[in-house]
Amino acid sequence: MTDTPAAPTPPPPQHTLLCVDDEPNIVSALRRLFRGPGYRVLVADGGRAGLAVLEAEPVDLVISDMRMPEMTGAEFLAVVAERWPRTMRILLTGYADLSSTVDAINKGAIYRYVSKPWDDNDLKLTVQRALEQQHVTRERDRLVGIVARQNKQLRAMNAGLESQVRARTEEIRQTAEMLDLAYKELKQSYVEVVPVLASFAEMREGDSKGHGRRVAEMAREVARELRLEDDLVQQIYFAALLHDVGKLSMPDELLRKPFTAMKPEERLRYMRHPAIGQAGFTGVESMQDMALLIRCHHERHDGAGYPDGLQGDGIPLGARILAIANDFDSLQLGQLVEGQLGKREARAFLEENRGLRYDPRILDVFLAWLDSNPELAAGTIKEFRLTSDALKRGMVLARDFVNDDGVLMLSHGHVLDDRVIERLRAMERDEQHGFTVYVKHTE
Repeated sequence: MTDTPAAPTPPPPQHTLLCVDDEPNIVSALRRLFRGPGYRVLVADGGRAGLAVLEAEPVDLVISDMRMPEMTGAEFLAVVAERWPRTMRILLTGYADLSSTVDAINKGAIYRYVSKPWDDNDLKLTVQRALEQQHVTRERDRLVGIVARQNKQLRAMNAGLESQVRARTEEIRQTAEMLDLAYKELKQSYVEVVPVLASFAEMREGDSKGHGRRVAEMAREVARELRLEDDLVQQIYFAALLHDVGKLSMPDELLRKPFTAMKPEERLRYMRHPAIGQAGFTGVESMQDMALLIRCHHERHDGAGYPDGLQGDGIPLGARILAIANDFDSLQLGQLVEGQLGKREARAFLEENRGLRYDPRILDVFLAWLDSNPELAAGTIKEFRLTSDALKRGMVLARDFVNDDGVLMLSHGHVLDDRVIERLRAMERDEQHGFTVYVKHTE
């Protein structure tokens, strides 16, 4: 008997990439990076040329530089998002383009920004993940179409065909499980992007670096002490991470001044940052509740806050929590009053403003939590310094993990799993040197 020859391995699916940049050397580097099976690379020397390519043929993913003549990367990607919403969008940017990049995130609905100069492996992995998410989205849409057609067929069925109805119902159950899985994957991407955006804002913090994360940790723990729903706790945590994003539009010399030392016109400008922060998320429907907390985190219990002069229970609960955590850390940094206060003096300031700045009930919960968690409240967490071979599933990062090029790979608080640990070890092999990872100590 002769052996049946094995079926040939099908080639990997080919994806079409469009690289848009007015610098020929950048375009050539991108073309070389994605040369090989699986990719077809198209190029354009500017936004208008890129739009012409998109009108001529389908493109799966666009990589665009921010600074280009005639049309910026933000403007170009905004048009792509409107006319070809299924095409994934990645922005190449530098530190000088900080405000423009935030605008591109909002208007162009980009999947990810990558700092120049980029790391080849990181950029290839980013493109791969973007195409995987695109596949999930397309598969979800396909499955939604299947469900819609099946529901139409079910409505038309004869009531006497019970066995057929049971079979169709089982198919729908399986489809719903697949849709739920796709939704969870998309939600996880959202959870991972928010800390990255928060790290973007921290680039302006200088001596107060880490303020957003400390405030987020405290606000989250107080929300848990109040036994709030998990979704609301996460919403408060994200709002705390991003509460100062509106300051990106303000000059450094203004941000270095304590609020009480500002001139009247400076205070008026500074007091706009909560509303600016909220406005930055106007086009992101899923973040509207979180954006409202950002707008309201400087409102006061007595109604003397800003920007809207809300009072008491009229202030969202999450914003009342955020106000206390934010002021406690800001007092120690010298951002609220002149001079840096110690932890004891900062606590006394909070107590003196009970019922004025702060909701008394929430303040009591915060102070009780502060007494029982002095190390976390002071901004220090017990941690271990480990190499990748000592990492185990379930460990929690105590610090952001940043690669040699300064790109945020994993955010503080990320829970490690086997897949992430293996990726870290693979990166070590590729770069031929070991990494140090800080994980939280748990007793």
